[in-house]
Amino acid sequence: MIPLLARSACARTGLGVGASVRRIAPLARLSTQTAKRAVPKTSFLAPAHTVPRRSLADTPASSSIASASSSQAAATAPSVPATPPTAFDRFIPTWAAGIKPYLYLLRWDKPIGALLLYWPGAWAITMASTATHAPLWVPLWYLAVFGVGAMVMRGAGCIINDMWDAKMDAKVERTATRPLAAGTVTHKAATIFLGSQLLLGLGVLTQLNMYSIVLGAASLPLIFIYPFMKRITYYPQIVLGLCFEWGALLGWSAVAGSVDWSVAAPLYAGCVVYCVAYDTIYAHQDKRDDVTAGVKSTALAWGDKSKPIISTLYTGFIGALAYAGYAMGAGPLYYAISCVGGAAHLAWQVITVDLDSRADCWNKFTSNGYVTGPLIWAGMFADYLSQVIF
Repeated sequence: MIPLLARSACARTGLGVGASVRRIAPLARLSTQTAKRAVPKTSFLAPAHTVPRRSLADTPASSSIASASSSQAAATAPSVPATPPTAFDRFIPTWAAGIKPYLYLLRWDKPIGALLLYWPGAWAITMASTATHAPLWVPLWYLAVFGVGAMVMRGAGCIINDMWDAKMDAKVERTATRPLAAGTVTHKAATIFLGSQLLLGLGVLTQLNMYSIVLGAASLPLIFIYPFMKRITYYPQIVLGLCFEWGALLGWSAVAGSVDWSVAAPLYAGCVVYCVAYDTIYAHQDKRDDVTAGVKSTALAWGDKSKPIISTLYTGFIGALAYAGYAMGAGPLYYAISCVGGAAHLAWQVITVDLDSRADCWNKFTSNGYVTGPLIWAGMFADYLSQVIF
């Protein structure tokens, strides 16, 4: 599905050097904060899906050379985190091990990106089905189609992003094991594999009406400029939101044949600010590495002001949901579950998140796919059942 061709929420990228004095301030604050913390040294193992290569340093004759250069290598080489076994390692047989790097390239071991890509379309599909009083098979069919499209096109987006950012990914601890950064997949092989994913996405797109196909194609400029935005601005999350949340428009047109802008426009706008907020939490995972690698993000731009700004963005998202529901004629279940329930969970995120903990940032970020998204959809679907089916 072409409009879903966007970078995974889990991707990181690099940029050129050079920032204004005003933009250096957040970096200076971050460096000061980092200096106050003692960061323990960690020994890392090679990832399970990376093929180790024998070097000259492995031979006895070169042991002295390896010893002499170890301190220099430690200063220049990125730390490579240990990769815990995944389902791919457990269930893919040895004779088929060659496909694992391509599955990692698609991020199928981390489906959170596909989930976050999926929910705006699912919300729009369900709301449009309520507004048009569509029979039950209509939302179920399009929910399934968009699910397949989200998996395929999120994977394609990851390939594109990694092709652009392989060198920068190799400098960031968390992304150094990605197949292109680690060298387990070549750029030529990745290009061929990308073509196969785009063909699958085209097949999904043809299941929609012509209006939706044209609407999907309209998102292509946003999709292709996004990797460059991360090199020149501290606010790439805005461009990410504009293309990543396109499903909020496409889901409506898939069901209704066209977009009802009085409902879909506020829904889309709310989803965009929602994406900026949760991706800022995500970006805080890498803020220390980003300073070194030269990667820009809202996490660095906002620094210690991130929490109140994220809270404001989440409030705007819930307000947009409420307005879209009012414009559509939603019932009380929508407001009770989607709006109030969603607001409660997002408030919990902001209150409890530790923006200096990578693990907690990851947990709060992923909760948007596993909790917030399903919770908001549940209210919409309950409203659909009460208004249309029962």
